[in-house]
Amino acid sequence: MDNSILLLSMVIAAMLVLFISNRIRLDLVAIVACLALAWLSLISPLEAISGFASNAVVAMASVMILGYGIERTGVTSRLASTIIKYAGTNEKRIISTVSMTVGLLSSVMQNIGAAALFLPAIRRIGQQTSIPTSHLMMPMGFAAILGGTVTMIGSGPLIVLNDLLRQNGMEPFSMFAVTPVGLPLLIAGVTLFALAGSRIFPNKKEKKCQLTVAEIWGIDYAIKTCILPRSSNLSGKTREEASFKIKYDLNLLAIRKNTEVTVAPSRYARLESGQELAFLGSKEDFNDFISASGCVPTENRSRLKSILDSGGFGLAELIVRPKASIIDKTLREIGFRQKFSIEPIVHFSKMRESRSDFYDTPLAAGDTIIAFGSWDTLRLLASHQDLLLLTHPEGEEIRYKKGPLAVMIFIASLALTFTGMPISIALLTGAVAMILAEILTPDEAYHAIDWKSVILIGGLIPFGIAMENTGASRLIASSFVDLLAGAHPIAVMLSLAILTTALSLIISNVAATVLLVPLVLLLSAGIGADPRALALLVAVSSQNSFILPTHQVNALLMDPGGYTIRDYLKAGGVMTVLFICIETTFIYLLI
Repeated sequence: MDNSILLLSMVIAAMLVLFISNRIRLDLVAIVACLALAWLSLISPLEAISGFASNAVVAMASVMILGYGIERTGVTSRLASTIIKYAGTNEKRIISTVSMTVGLLSSVMQNIGAAALFLPAIRRIGQQTSIPTSHLMMPMGFAAILGGTVTMIGSGPLIVLNDLLRQNGMEPFSMFAVTPVGLPLLIAGVTLFALAGSRIFPNKKEKKCQLTVAEIWGIDYAIKTCILPRSSNLSGKTREEASFKIKYDLNLLAIRKNTEVTVAPSRYARLESGQELAFLGSKEDFNDFISASGCVPTENRSRLKSILDSGGFGLAELIVRPKASIIDKTLREIGFRQKFSIEPIVHFSKMRESRSDFYDTPLAAGDTIIAFGSWDTLRLLASHQDLLLLTHPEGEEIRYKKGPLAVMIFIASLALTFTGMPISIALLTGAVAMILAEILTPDEAYHAIDWKSVILIGGLIPFGIAMENTGASRLIASSFVDLLAGAHPIAVMLSLAILTTALSLIISNVAATVLLVPLVLLLSAGIGADPRALALLVAVSSQNSFILPTHQVNALLMDPGGYTIRDYLKAGGVMTVLFICIETTFIYLLI
């Protein structure tokens, strides 16, 4: 064996041991291993850093920015609400619904794009249903990878395959030629997730969160909404005349009229038919109000509730500063709602707590006010001369009006990939468009990138170059070809599936396809097998990347899901075996 191949094998073995032990951060291991290749002269210095300018890294960073732009405009929160309406809070049903949706979406767009689009929605679903996100992210990611096998444009290897067939004078596959293989793979995967997910997917304990402001003050009620009909006795009255707080112990948080949402409406705000009202209070008090007012609850179909629950609004503690200009003045006198655009819920002064009508109580230095408002508005109070913000803002205000534009930019950037433009350029164009359209600020774009994942992938890509430079990949492939000559087609297909799977975990799935397809086309002549069938098997098998976070989707979800290498080995091992069995059987029978 050549010394360079031996050195490369030692570096890969050491890297895998460190990956599995999980004692050192994966991104650091990848960088150290990449540097080792350069120091051992297995790759050039420029090749060692080439991964950070690769299509994969640029595409991953760009799609993170695109996904964050979708999140900041509230699209994902609406998507999460839609899924919850359909699937309820049943974990198996949610996993099945999300996985099938992501899988089908991934069949017509890049796998990582589908995963990135649903990542914020998965977080939102976990928050709203109390299902650990670790139970949801991995099956969603696996479904995105499986979806890439449903059409010939679903993944890079299948796109490259048709080019390789044309180069060898063979007829390329049609758009849905792979669907009879890919669709059973997706259905089998979703079925596995639903039936055995609790046993194979990691059961990560959620980090215990500190008590929220709502929990501390005993006001952790769900926001309730209703429509004000023309027949209601409240129609035409002002907020002050309606006396929601005094009569029903309810806090009016916001009013929506068509597309306009007013948070903390003033006491002079007039109630009109067709408006949607949002309240904070107990279920019993809200039901009493509905009975007395004739308003119609909107429940799960509420547009206003989805806006207020999107993460851009919340409760915060504020303290009146010493020497504040509002000392000895009442909330009514200073026009608190109009001045600060936040809704006061509780007033605490001199060990006395008031939750009813405290608007005529003079404020004193050190008084605490619990208020509801947008996080962007509350964040401005951190440096206010009269009020001190004690609560760290938990979210950011959602830019709903930019939602349609953000979706258009996301779709357009994906559409560019079908024109032949490299995915990195197409997605980077979309990311820049998000900033130019003021959907995101430049700082928010930088914040959106998970740099740990970017460094991990950038450090691993040079290993593919090292495999080719040293001749290791060609040695492995040619050894298998010699070994399989004269074997039964099923044995050949199983061996090729295993080889391709192993190579795609070390080098990129596209590189594995480019390397193996020419070899299997030669092998097919010796065993009498259909060369196109073996070529398709290689391209599909290159998507079988579940047992290590080397696939872009797995790398993207590893940190948010809190997964380790062991988690991928356990769940991915089962999925890998199932994948090989199904793809081999269907390709053998159908093609």
